[in-house]
Amino acid sequence: MAVEVRLPTLLRTAAGGKTTVTADGSTIGEVLANLQEAYPGMTGQVLTDQGELHRFVNVYVNDDDVRYLDKLGTKVVDGDTVSILPAVAGGA
Repeated sequence: MAVEVRLPTLLRTAAGGKTTVTADGSTIGEVLANLQEAYPGMTGQVLTDQGELHRFVNVYVNDDDVRYLDKLGTKVVDGDTVSILPAVAGGA
């Protein structure tokens, strides 16, 4: 399954400056593993050493946050869009 992955500015360096890349996999975990193979070092900024999503990184399949689905086990199909976004916090 090929999906489009939208990258935040911080990850674009690892992907040669690209804003989007294509990755294969049937789950978010497989997509991230495929990104790691294609762009070494990229998923280290997305996953912890324990293989879980970093607390301050949000991953969406289309418009759905994977934290509220099956996390890394969230299914993807051809044509889906995966967005990786740094979490934004703050306020007064």
